[in-house]
Amino acid sequence: MARSDLNGNPYICPSYGPWCAGTSESAGRPGSRGTGLLSGRRLGPSVGMRNPGGVGGPALRSRPGRGSDMRIVVIGASQGTGAAAVRTALERGHAVTAFARSPEKLVLEHPKLTRMKGDFHQRASVEEAVRGQDAVILTASATQLKAFKENPNYFTQGTGLVIDAMKAHGVRKLSVLSAMGAGESQALMNVVVRTLVRSLILKLPFEDHDRQEQLVRGSGLDWVIARPGRLTDGPARGRYVTKTALEKVPFAISRADVADFLVKAVEVDTWVKHAVQLGG
Repeated sequence: MARSDLNGNPYICPSYGPWCAGTSESAGRPGSRGTGLLSGRRLGPSVGMRNPGGVGGPALRSRPGRGSDMRIVVIGASQGTGAAAVRTALERGHAVTAFARSPEKLVLEHPKLTRMKGDFHQRASVEEAVRGQDAVILTASATQLKAFKENPNYFTQGTGLVIDAMKAHGVRKLSVLSAMGAGESQALMNVVVRTLVRSLILKLPFEDHDRQEQLVRGSGLDWVIARPGRLTDGPARGRYVTKTALEKVPFAISRADVADFLVKAVEVDTWVKHAVQLGG
């Protein structure tokens, strides 16, 4: 059936795998061009990414939100949950920098939107993106499993550069998209999924998410880690469940609701220094 990879890019997903979904665009590695982690076959653009009716993209209307007038950079912003986070932050009145390898894929129009082309794994790119921001939302991901074979520290390497840049420029607020099953949340997986998905099919990405989460926890920043389960392309419902305790949450959640949480996580202090299980 049509599902998504660990971080939100479509592929032919095994029917047992709620962790076949997540976020956004590749961080700029060669060979990562929007294909799925397992099949390598595109099923189509992610929801909210393309504007079938025109070239310029939809204009957004801002609505004030908590922590209005923040400057937020979304790293991994061109598609999936990253693009949804850009849209959500703009709607709440924030000034948003959309950082991606291919920022032109983000078809939105807004006076507070800045597109920035860059590489999650290049220090100079990350430094430029983070400088002058109030908060960072990190959704960058690979789109093929071979990226993790080439670089088992795919998430960790880029996240380390983000943390270094934030410290250098005095930026404290960080929300990071991880996945249900990372870190201690693997205990929430049933034995079949834990064995087949985490320990076999997506072993390398999950091991790197584990290291990424450890790096974030030790950063000294005001961090929040988001751990959604299976992502859907449905609209934001605003009634999703958040658990900082190691407790089960509903099986699926829309990308739009995950984006809502990622933006809220840098607006308020409710979840600072917590990994949060998300389900809708």
